[in-house]
Amino acid sequence: MTLVTIDKKNWAEGLTAAADAYRLFGPVREKDYHQFRALDKGEMPDLDMVNTRLSPKALLFPQSEVMLEYSLDESRDDHHIMKEVPKDDAPRAVVGIRPCDAKATRLVRLNFDAPDVKDPYWLTAYQATTFIGMACDAPMSTCFCTTAGCGPYHEEGLDMLVMDRGESYLAKILTEKGQAFADAAGWNEASDDAAAFDAGRKAAEDRIVSAVETDNLAGTDLLELHGAPFWDDIAFACLNCGTCTFSCPTCWCFDIQDETHGTSGVRMKNWDSCMFPIFTVHTTGHNPRDTKTQRVRQRFMHKLKYFVDKYDAGIMCVGCGRCVRQCPVNIDIRRVCELMNRFKPADACAAQG
Repeated sequence: MTLVTIDKKNWAEGLTAAADAYRLFGPVREKDYHQFRALDKGEMPDLDMVNTRLSPKALLFPQSEVMLEYSLDESRDDHHIMKEVPKDDAPRAVVGIRPCDAKATRLVRLNFDAPDVKDPYWLTAYQATTFIGMACDAPMSTCFCTTAGCGPYHEEGLDMLVMDRGESYLAKILTEKGQAFADAAGWNEASDDAAAFDAGRKAAEDRIVSAVETDNLAGTDLLELHGAPFWDDIAFACLNCGTCTFSCPTCWCFDIQDETHGTSGVRMKNWDSCMFPIFTVHTTGHNPRDTKTQRVRQRFMHKLKYFVDKYDAGIMCVGCGRCVRQCPVNIDIRRVCELMNRFKPADACAAQG
């Protein structure tokens, strides 16, 4: 671990220099919100934000991604043959990602980089990416990262963590990829002020006003929790719009579709959502989750129970609060987590009695 001080003028100059070796992505303002996108030449990430409206997961897991292409033109020798589209493995750097979103990549990797099945599209993008995190000194009231296995200065998933010190930045280089980026940017002014990170972390964590309790989730019987009496109440207002899943940094559901235009076609991987009524529809027409309650229960059980039991890596949530802020009917994962964590089978018996 190395600490370097970066004057804010040198910050901009360094990013310009690093752009010769990396394709840069960062948060930019779009009307009244921020979003991550590729930065134009000379464009700087806008770090004057709390967090982006959508998570940066699309940088590794695009909302729509071409996997294969084919031709239906029978005059061609290769007609009806699927051909793989080249993957983009050029070096890239995400500048200004929040620690919660970086931690999310580690949780998502458990799915896309499993021992028996690996997603080459996600992995190619992940391995080509350097994550330059910006410490979160002004968390929102809906943030609960410190009780979701994360925090405003969390380092997991990052190659470099940067904190704002007013006239300068203090950067903690965490990996070889982080050091390579610092070298490309010319950031080499060493610092020994590790205490600044400790003080910044404590101050930021003290500003977190929201929390969840998860200590009982792993020990609760899965089937008992599945049959808990509160699911209908939670699901009552849900519109099944999918906003929660599309804004969430740890949701990874996708669909694969063939799209043909004339004699040319592609096989696409597209985001999907367990909240959508047709998500589980079989070709027979049968839908094993044909009610709203079943779909809402699936989302929360996956994040707060199935994932916990399968991976022993905590909950499938980093406490970013996006779903809380953006749900149009105010369904709150913090309240759901509280109900699930406090649930006892006797509660179900009492409700039935």
